[in-house]
Amino acid sequence: MLIYNAEIYTMDSRGIIPNGYVSIDNGKITAVGEGAPESIPEGSINAEGGTLYPGFIDAHTHLGIIENGLDFEGDDCNESTDPFTPQMRAIDGINPFDRCFEEARKRGITAVASSPGSANPCGGEICAIKTAGRRIDDMLISVCGIKFALGENPKNVYNDRAETPITRMAVTALIREGLYKARRYGHDMDSYYQDSENYDPPEYDIKCEALLPLMDRKIKAFFHCHRADDICTAMRIAKEFNLDPVIIHGTEGWKIADIIAEEKVPVICGPLICDRCKPEMKGLELKNASVLIENGVKTAICTDHTVIPIQYLPLSAQAAVKGGLSFDDALRAITCEAAEILGIDDVTGTLTAGKDADIQLYRKGGNPLDLMSEPVMVLINGKTVE
Repeated sequence: MLIYNAEIYTMDSRGIIPNGYVSIDNGKITAVGEGAPESIPEGSINAEGGTLYPGFIDAHTHLGIIENGLDFEGDDCNESTDPFTPQMRAIDGINPFDRCFEEARKRGITAVASSPGSANPCGGEICAIKTAGRRIDDMLISVCGIKFALGENPKNVYNDRAETPITRMAVTALIREGLYKARRYGHDMDSYYQDSENYDPPEYDIKCEALLPLMDRKIKAFFHCHRADDICTAMRIAKEFNLDPVIIHGTEGWKIADIIAEEKVPVICGPLICDRCKPEMKGLELKNASVLIENGVKTAICTDHTVIPIQYLPLSAQAAVKGGLSFDDALRAITCEAAEILGIDDVTGTLTAGKDADIQLYRKGGNPLDLMSEPVMVLINGKTVE
């Protein structure tokens, strides 16, 4: 497939190509060039001066794990019978036939991170997936990391039952206990592998097993936190256990943006177009993403679907522009920056040769962040889905 006569927002070091083409073969981008290719094969698509962008990426959602229009029977987001559940895997709870996948595709969103919820101090494994497919195994890009939650959410869940944890101290202590156990478990496993004659393997522990890739920094630690003090707690835990942290929400990040930048911790900012629906969100400001980026914090923007419907991811980026973010940085926050934070930038997030052909086309002059805009064509893995 060849798409030509397009203004191409590569979102990589090449920037904008005013008049160029993208060639696709076997689901991959094979070339991105200027002008028109020497030969235009039959079946090629004339963009007629329209704009090409990478597919948008929502870096934090509960897409498919909380189904559209359903209550308990379609909500598999929180296993809140145990406050520490790293062994839960989002991939096992996602329904790819949820209609919100279609709504995502129609708005040019080609990949998301779908996550367990924040009822537990540790909720489980986050996965990055494409938004097209009938079997979740075929949609999976990678496991991104383990979900942790600080602050109000786990406090409220377990306070209602008079069970631990009901304070921030207890939430953090449970996380620290689980990580200490995993570190010791990994040490004991290493001892056994190095000298099986003198050391026995530890008794199998599914929670520790789930945390071993995290302890080895093969996947990231995603911390749900809104308040500035909780953000600092997340960074403290990450330093204590040498984790690779990401802050989800970071609502009061603007208050300590310089500190977050100093620690080199990325933030997935959002939801933005919502009310201050709980006490720890009282610091919600549209300027948050702008202040974070101005201070050098790698920042993505998310909907937290189903909190904000997935199709309003571009509108969320537009809201951040109203809060002071540049248009270019808003685009980056839902393309290349989101991909880098999730660790999937080797396959998606930019229009670069060798990456998956996740592409959206808009008519000439269209603003992809505008409420009234929709792509005229969306490709995922080189196949037209909308």
